[in-house]
Formats: sequence, structure tokens, C-alpha cells
Amino acid sequence: MIAAPAPPEVGGAAIFTTGIPMSGGQILLILVALAVAGYLAGRWRAVATAGAAGAAPLHSRTGHHGLAVGLAAFLAGLGTFVILNLLAVALPPLGAPWLVGGGSILLAAAAFVVVYARISPRFRARNLFEAMVLGLLALAASIAIFTTVAIALSMLFETARFFNQYSWRDFFFGTVWSPAFQGTSQLGMLPLLWGTLYVSFIALAVAVPVGLLIAIYLTQYATPRLRKTIKPAVEILAGIPSIVYGLFALVTVGPILRDWIAQPTGLGSSAASVATAGLVMGIMLIPYVSSLSDDIINAVPRSMTEGSLGLGATRSETIKRVIIPAALPGIVGAFLLAASRAIGETMIVVLGAGAAARLSMNPFEAMTTVTVKIVSQLTGDTDFNSPETLVAFALGITLFVLTLAMNVLALFIVRRYREQYE
Repeated sequence: MIAAPAPPEVGGAAIFTTGIPMSGGQILLILVALAVAGYLAGRWRAVATAGAAGAAPLHSRTGHHGLAVGLAAFLAGLGTFVILNLLAVALPPLGAPWLVGGGSILLAAAAFVVVYARISPRFRARNLFEAMVLGLLALAASIAIFTTVAIALSMLFETARFFNQYSWRDFFFGTVWSPAFQGTSQLGMLPLLWGTLYVSFIALAVAVPVGLLIAIYLTQYATPRLRKTIKPAVEILAGIPSIVYGLFALVTVGPILRDWIAQPTGLGSSAASVATAGLVMGIMLIPYVSSLSDDIINAVPRSMTEGSLGLGATRSETIKRVIIPAALPGIVGAFLLAASRAIGETMIVVLGAGAAARLSMNPFEAMTTVTVKIVSQLTGDTDFNSPETLVAFALGITLFVLTLAMNVLALFIVRRYREQYE
């Protein structure tokens, strides 16, 4: 007895599988085969049409006719495959294997036949091919927008469920973070937001001056040979994984701050602190600030620098009164983008700052951030119907809005105060 095929899974990693009897990989292979066959058939028909007795010359080369047929078949099938799988999230019957596979192949074959039948001396295959390529480029350019909207919507729905179970006033204005799955949770966001901003402030206090001074030195004082050595060395910091920075904070920076500063002054006794995480995060952000500031300073016209020096100003006066003011909007934008990066960091805070949710001004005490608590609330065997788990989505949308606002502010400053030079 043959067992019936299992129903297709919908959601997660299985969204783009069609199950038995045909897998998604097999469908894609068939679509590729149709595309290749369409290309060869389109070229052959174009050659035959152009060679017919009394036929007018083709408007497009034979290669354009083949590309038009092949690309039309592939895009029609692939588009059907993706759309049906995405719609299956809301309407599971649309994810049936026979519908996904059959619909994709059927529409691919239909597109093959339609474009193939249109091939004639008057058919402008080049224009159709260019239109399809333009559509692909526009789709690629829209991926960032679609992704942003999808992220926002996925969090908004779950956040709405959370606020149906927990008061938004207690969440946004509460000063105690104490989740308890027994139903007595206090989920005030302010301690987490304070820890996030505190760590980010210390990180920017380290990264901004150091990164800006590195950029000024590399663009105004360093020789070309020295610049080729220092700039790659600084940018290596950007390639180090954040977990490695977290281990560095846990093993090296934290004990040094505790033994040399916190314990002698009586400010703390733990290696995990806001200062530890902020200092290491600032080191991580240095290449972001220095590279962006370097590019912005280099964009200032050289004639302005030479004119200032020619009028008798020193190099430092030129930097302070000419270069920095001219590049200031872009530099501010770089700082805000670095701040967005700092706010979203997780691993360094987990290992360097601890997990205590508290409101305190002491930089040598352990605190935590929004990102850390998002991870902790979604770790383990969780129930996505309880406020203690759904609060992670409320924290996520809050962080999303905060970082998005900072990015928009950076773009506004750059565009509003940008100087145009010839």
C-alpha cells in the first residue's frame, strides 16, 4: 500500500518547497530547461523568418528574439512559483504541490508560446527584452523597500497582540523589568532603553573623536605610503565578528576596568559593566566613523584647502575653519549611522554589560539593553501567546522605529546642508 503524500509545510525554511511529487529544485530545473529551449527556439525561428522569401529584414537581431522567448518563459514560471508559495502563508491550499508545480510550468510554457508566436519581421524583440531587464532591475532596487515593509508588518501584528494583553502605558513608562511567566510580569521598557542609550553614548564618545581624528590624519597629514598602510589596518576592525569583540570585553577589558578603576574607587566589583561594553563597542565602531569621514573629507574640493593655505592659514586652521565646516553635514550623518549600529548591537552587550535591567548613572554597574532582552525572551521553549514572549516584538518595533528615525535624520541632515562644489 502506497502512503499518501504528506501535505506541504508552510512557513519558515519550508515555504519554498512543494513536497511530493515534485520539489522546488525540480521545478526550477524545468524552468531553466524551458528558458534554454526558448532561447534556441527563438533564435531558430528568427533566422527562419528572416530567410523567408520576400520577408522584410528583422527589426532586432536573432539573439534578441531568443533572449525574449527564454527570459519570458523563465520569469513567468519563477514569478508564479514565488507568488503561490508566498500566498500559501495566508491560504494554505495555494501551496499544494500540484498547483505550485503545475501552475509554474504551465505559465512558463504559455509565455514561451506567446512570445514565440509573435516572432516576425515586425516584432521588436529587443524592446521586449529590454523591458524585461528593466523590470528585473527595478525589482532588485525594490528589495530593500519590500524587506523594510515586511519587517515592520511582521512586528506590528505581534505587537498589537501584545498590547491587547498588556497595558501600553505600563510598557512605555514602566521602570521595572521583571518578566515572570506565571502572569505577574512587570514589563517596563525604560530600564532597557536607558541601558541601550547609555552603552551607545559611551561607544560614540570613544568612536566619534578617535574615528574623526584618524580620518583627518589620513587625509591631511599622512603620506600616500603611510595612508596605504594605516587605512587597511583600521578597516580590519570592521571585519572582526562582534562575538570576538564580546569575548575581548569579557576576558580583557572588563577585568582591567574592574581591577584598575571600579574596585579602587568603590564604584563596582563586576567585570560586566556599561563602561566595558561601551568601550569595546566604541573600538568596533571606529572604522565605520573613520571610513565614512575619510570619504566625506576627501570630497571637499582641493582648491578650498589650497586657497586657505595660500592666504596664510596653517594646516590646523584650515582643517578647523574650512574642511570641517564644509564636510560637517556628511560627518554628522556618519555619526548618526554609527549610532544606529551601536543601538542594534547585541553580542558585545551580552558578554560585556551583563543582563541586569536597572536605571543607574554608575557606568561600572551591570546593565542590559533592548536587543539582549529580545534574545532572552525568545530563547528556549516559548509560548507565542503570552505577553512575556510577545513583548519581544514590542521591543523590536520600538528599536526599529528608533534606528529608522536616526537613519532618516542622518539622510535629512546630509541632504539639507550638503554643499555642492564644482
